[in-house]
Amino acid sequence: MSELKEQECPACKEKTLTLTEQSYNIPHFGRCFLMSMTCSNCHYHISDVESEETKPPIKITFTIENSKDLNVKVIKSSQASIKIPQLRMSSESGPSSIGFITNIEGLLKRFKKIVEGQRDSTEDPAIRKKAKNLLKKFWKVETGDLQLKIIIEDPSGNSIIISEKAKIKKL
Repeated sequence: MSELKEQECPACKEKTLTLTEQSYNIPHFGRCFLMSMTCSNCHYHISDVESEETKPPIKITFTIENSKDLNVKVIKSSQASIKIPQLRMSSESGPSSIGFITNIEGLLKRFKKIVEGQRDSTEDPAIRKKAKNLLKKFWKVETGDLQLKIIIEDPSGNSIIISEKAKIKKL
């Protein structure tokens, strides 16, 4: 891992930004790099994942069928969008999108955190009820009582769900 400290933060302009780059050799995917910028002053953070080799645009579909599927490794580039059709949720790519390496459980936690924020910050009882229902569905997925489809579309081809059950198509 390489690290460069005390760089100027693009958000707060203080010299409190740390740049890091770490390489990973991931089975069935190859060598990739996780790069990030994190400011200790204003907490600005951005990260991305890039594969060492150039890959074509892809669409990955994976269905969570049981609690063991929560351990499946996920690599998402900043250019990728994630969709959970059954829950009508999506994370689009764009300037604020980040790349990361996690597992299915970690991916679901990112969506869950958004729903929890909506539940906790709203005064609208209808929004709160909808959020609570979504959180129940996440719980059912985590316990293996509900199957859930996840779709990742990545024009850079730098994303992957590492499982034999993942269906990969070219975009």
